[in-house]
Amino acid sequence: MSQTENPFLSLAAPWIAGLTPYVPGKPVSELERELGISDSVKLASNENPLGPGSRAREAMAALLAELGRYPDGGGFELRRALAEYHGLSPTAVTIGNGSNDVLDLIARVFLHPGAESVFSEHAFAVYPIAIQSVGATARVAKARDYGHDLEAMARLVNDKTRVVWIANPNNPTGTWLAAEPLKSFIGSLPKTCIVVVDEAYTEYVAEPDFPDATHWVETFPNLIVTRTFSKAHGLAALRVGYALSDPRVADLLNRVRQPFNVNALAQAAAIAAINDREHVRASVELNRAGMKQLTGAFERLGLTYIPSVGNFVTVDCGRPAAPINEALLRRGVIVRPVGNYGMPNHLRISVGLESENARFIAAFEDVLAS
Repeated sequence: MSQTENPFLSLAAPWIAGLTPYVPGKPVSELERELGISDSVKLASNENPLGPGSRAREAMAALLAELGRYPDGGGFELRRALAEYHGLSPTAVTIGNGSNDVLDLIARVFLHPGAESVFSEHAFAVYPIAIQSVGATARVAKARDYGHDLEAMARLVNDKTRVVWIANPNNPTGTWLAAEPLKSFIGSLPKTCIVVVDEAYTEYVAEPDFPDATHWVETFPNLIVTRTFSKAHGLAALRVGYALSDPRVADLLNRVRQPFNVNALAQAAAIAAINDREHVRASVELNRAGMKQLTGAFERLGLTYIPSVGNFVTVDCGRPAAPINEALLRRGVIVRPVGNYGMPNHLRISVGLESENARFIAAFEDVLAS
């Protein structure tokens, strides 16, 4: 809205006026309400088509009688379980309402007007939103093959840089960084610069030289690693994620963390999900098969796609993707256009159940042929 349309802009911090909110994937209910259709499929938000595992479901069911009480505001049991899983102290853990919440906490603590923050072209859209929301200045490094160019990012770091963001794997491209170059890059940054490694999709990666950056937290005091239960663990609706860092960094994050930011159901489900390796294994296997199903279709259609190690794949439609996306919506198939990432000819497709993938492929082929 303009100043005329929204007079309250004059009361807001000046950097808020140009801020564009994050736009999530369209909900199935919204599409069906708008178009008067039913039986839609959503492959837009990188969700786990299996949903929560049995352990998480049982933990939630057992807690229903206690929903009249506030959750543990400090998340003691969840932080203890996460610390045990990662071999760290509970004081190194910050819990969030999804890892998105933790990313916002990081910006609020370490960024301000006059500070700068570096991220890559085609990286997660929340990074620039978090930066701008606190009045800091974004520095965007050109991507290399749709992924992070660490040398280009290093060239943007200066004495004003306070936070560098790295998504590994990256969303929406599915690209990834190997252990040696990433660790070297982190070690090269000044100690006055926080580096965030966002590992939302790490459970899906099978590459032998893909790093687990949580193992570096005790080596680099300025490193924060974020993770989520929304993807491989299937708890997207509950909104629960976390950060691992030096306890002194976690202390600062917890000073601005809202009380009760992770609800009781989310805490219980996450504690149960941490060691549910069978559910994660089943989710990863389903994803691997679905990825082959989708990429095989793209190859048959003669389309190029960005090789992905996540639970999604981004395809080059060879022409503007917006009309293709609209046509898919009218066929009851929701995917993700990524024009806002500077990729107007691409669509990102989340890996779903075999039947959902087949539904997309059939609709996609029909749209391309029409």
